[in-house]
Amino acid sequence: MRSFSVSMILLLALLSTVLGLVDLDEADVIRIAIYRGPAACEGCAEAVKDAIERLGSAYQVDFLGPDERLDVSSANLQRYEAYVQPGGGQDIPAALASLGKDRIAAIRAYVAQGGQYLGICMGAYLADADNLGLLDAELDSEVGRPGFPVTSIDDSVVLLRWGGREDQVFFQDGPYLPPGSGDGFRVIASYGNGDIAAARYRFGAGVVVLSGPHPEADESWFQEAHLSMSRFPRGEPFRTLFDALDF
Repeated sequence: MRSFSVSMILLLALLSTVLGLVDLDEADVIRIAIYRGPAACEGCAEAVKDAIERLGSAYQVDFLGPDERLDVSSANLQRYEAYVQPGGGQDIPAALASLGKDRIAAIRAYVAQGGQYLGICMGAYLADADNLGLLDAELDSEVGRPGFPVTSIDDSVVLLRWGGREDQVFFQDGPYLPPGSGDGFRVIASYGNGDIAAARYRFGAGVVVLSGPHPEADESWFQEAHLSMSRFPRGEPFRTLFDALDF
């Protein structure tokens, strides 16, 4: 009987240790939500997911959207440490309309209450004062700005200063960003003419990180746009952008 009791105690101790390790592993997982739906372009959500997963195994990435297992809602966003609004097309009002008032309200509340928003290209445009309202300013295209070499909305590569170093990043008619104020504001990247290309802001208790260019673009983007691989980023611009979030 004593032998049986000792065996049970050892078994329970082992189970407790295993369950503790499982809980620890789950606590270490950083959960990221990426919007996938009509407000994003085909393949853009997947490109961000791939870029995040290349950063390491600490991230669990889920797609949220009208045709996904989970939609964008206040309750669902609370499961995640950050929400990503990826690139899209050229029609910003249509993208906003496809999000709809309920998703817009959910995103705003999530960030205001301490959540984090990462917006890339269209995702950055959607964050401005006329759309999601995560910024006080309206955003406009960098194309046509004084000293900016790209003169069309065609796929291109731009030279900029990213994370303190000179680099080159895929560009699809992205915006330039406004200067911010307060402790939460930080410039991440600047175009060659000095305009802000990527930056971090605060909205309520939350964090907003925006990028005009596409640091998540992999080799396939360059190949499809017939851009030389000699123009591929030399550093890790997506890692630098993602590190501006608080984890």
